[in-house]
Amino acid sequence: MTETAAALLHTLCGLPPAWAKQNAWRILDTRFDRGLHFLQTWLAWKNDPHKPRLLHYVALTASPPSLDALRACAAPYPELLALVNDMASHWFGLLPGFNRLTLEGGQLLLTLCVGDLTALLREQQFVADSVYLNSDPAETSAWNVWTTKALARCCRRGTTLAITAGTPELLKDLTQCGFELSPTAPTGAQQAQFNPRWRIKNTREPALGQAVTIGSCAVIGAGLAGASVAAALAQRGWQVQVLDQGDAPAAGASGLPVGLVVPHVSVDDCALSRLSRSGVRLMLQQARSLLQQGQDWDATGTLERRVDGTPGLSLTASAPALDWSRPGNETINAMPWGHAIPCDQPAVWHAQAAWLKPAQLVRAWLAQPGVTFQGNAHVTALRRNGDDWELLNDQGQLLARANRVVFANAGGALPLLETLQTSQPDLDLHVKQLPLMHGVRGLLSWAMHPGTPDAAFPPFPVNGAGSVIPAIPVEGGAAWFIGSSYQPDNKPESPDAKNHAANLGRLHQLLPSLGQMLAPQFTDGSLNTFKSTRCVTADRLPVVGPLYRAAQPSLWMCAGMGSRGLSFSVLCAELLAARWGAEPLPLDAGLAQSLDTLRGQQPLSADKI
Repeated sequence: MTETAAALLHTLCGLPPAWAKQNAWRILDTRFDRGLHFLQTWLAWKNDPHKPRLLHYVALTASPPSLDALRACAAPYPELLALVNDMASHWFGLLPGFNRLTLEGGQLLLTLCVGDLTALLREQQFVADSVYLNSDPAETSAWNVWTTKALARCCRRGTTLAITAGTPELLKDLTQCGFELSPTAPTGAQQAQFNPRWRIKNTREPALGQAVTIGSCAVIGAGLAGASVAAALAQRGWQVQVLDQGDAPAAGASGLPVGLVVPHVSVDDCALSRLSRSGVRLMLQQARSLLQQGQDWDATGTLERRVDGTPGLSLTASAPALDWSRPGNETINAMPWGHAIPCDQPAVWHAQAAWLKPAQLVRAWLAQPGVTFQGNAHVTALRRNGDDWELLNDQGQLLARANRVVFANAGGALPLLETLQTSQPDLDLHVKQLPLMHGVRGLLSWAMHPGTPDAAFPPFPVNGAGSVIPAIPVEGGAAWFIGSSYQPDNKPESPDAKNHAANLGRLHQLLPSLGQMLAPQFTDGSLNTFKSTRCVTADRLPVVGPLYRAAQPSLWMCAGMGSRGLSFSVLCAELLAARWGAEPLPLDAGLAQSLDTLRGQQPLSADKI
């Protein structure tokens, strides 16, 4: 597509005037090609003083272009080339499915959907304001009446289509599916508007295309889950008050000194694997924009050793064996996501992985404009006051009032919901049918390095049976971290010494030589301890969604992330915010459904998201 053709799309869709002063605008591009039409739209939005607060650009492609192809396409236009360079760090591992890229400080969201055109259209759960129907005359077989019906399902009455190349068959199908063609479109192009002569009926929720009126929200819990929700909502204009019973943020499991941001891989690329990839991508984007690299986080990559003997899982080609006694090893960073490593044990190298200090990220989220934090606020009851909810402590004192409430307080949510169900039976909460959540205790063993880390330590984190994070800057120097234990909280708590010994045993499996070197420190009293309880669900997937069925439910939950809060928190927050704003989801409909809070009550069709 040429620069002129890209500008033609804007003209046919009435842009930029159509999006002026809107809170959000949603564009669906049916053929990403080499990205020039996206880059032109990005530039037009960036330079528009009346641009919408949030621009969603959903683009479909059978195969994403390489970064080099993007740069070659933008090379004649310096302003566009600068934009390509801005998103270069996000352009990796674009596998089949939905790939969300967060740009311009979260105000521009590109969702690149890779796969079959018709299937991708059917997985969308939003209605577009503008559609770029950029079909290729050489690929007319991609379009048929079923594809056009799937496209119509993504449109509201009044959605404008810009058609750069329309065959007679395509134009006939569009007309049949409710699109009115304009007789005044420029030569070589077509303009259409979705305006069927019949009443629009489908099986989707009526609220799908209706954004919630932006107002106030109270979030209970100031850990990764709550703080990420607060930041995502504030980005969209909400005023968010975050309450926590602790006197400071990240007082629970999110106070972990350091954790790993690492994807899960599996032979069948299960839901957990796909969700973790999406979540890790979003988390790394947040880390780059909000945290100090080298101090609060670092994109080191992570080696996963399969100590149980399961083979290394390959999403790409294999890489050379790792030898961290030699400097360099640049080759290990060449591949995205996970790929097999031939070494003494089956292993997977995760190039897109990092260590990160969760509490630092929580504080950064809570410092965003529109977010306030209230500590020592133990919410024990909720009550209705008109259209608002009032949050009360155990003395009945008012802590907060808001239009909407998000429960992000892990195991503390269920007792509070049971109390609410008793006082508000009309809500039909069905607390006992929510996904089962329980606590799991964990203990992390750590100690300071006496000086420069010994050569026995790997230069990057290693996980498998537990994990080793080798050298993290802390007050007074650098420290190593090993862990963590995993014990259900419905059983008597094991002594710290026993949990430390269990961590050492896993280290002996993971890195035997390092285990032998560190063994004395596990008995000489020099170890430090961090203990916490994670909240997990029976299926090991988080819960994010409304707590009762209604057109616009005002009580939501975001919890149950277990040991993967760093992988899931941003993804879940974006999913919740997207559902409130009638935005494109960061996940396909099936994956989004797998996280729904009400999944334990009755089966939901993909249209019920």
